[in-house]
Amino acid sequence: MSRRDIPWSHPLNVTLRVGMDRTFGSVYDALDFLENEWPRNRGGHYDQAVSACRRSLNGLTPGEVAREAFIAACLEAGMPAGAAEPLPYRRSPHRLSWARV
Repeated sequence: MSRRDIPWSHPLNVTLRVGMDRTFGSVYDALDFLENEWPRNRGGHYDQAVSACRRSLNGLTPGEVAREAFIAACLEAGMPAGAAEPLPYRRSPHRLSWARV
């Protein structure tokens, strides 16, 4: 699987079951959460979200399709999701700069 990240034009704010809010700004952020931090109950929307995120990172599905699938999985798990304020910056995994000392 490609680790090329795909930022969303509108980040998502998800209210976790513990009551904390968390912002997701990209497909990779969502997939990492789905695979490593997701609650035990995993329904059909969870499987669709994982698949959509993987397909998106591999260039087979638009990032917005993965975003919508992630929203559906969050709602199915009882975690409200909605648009967050745009991030003040856009991360680019392909542009790294190193300062020379």
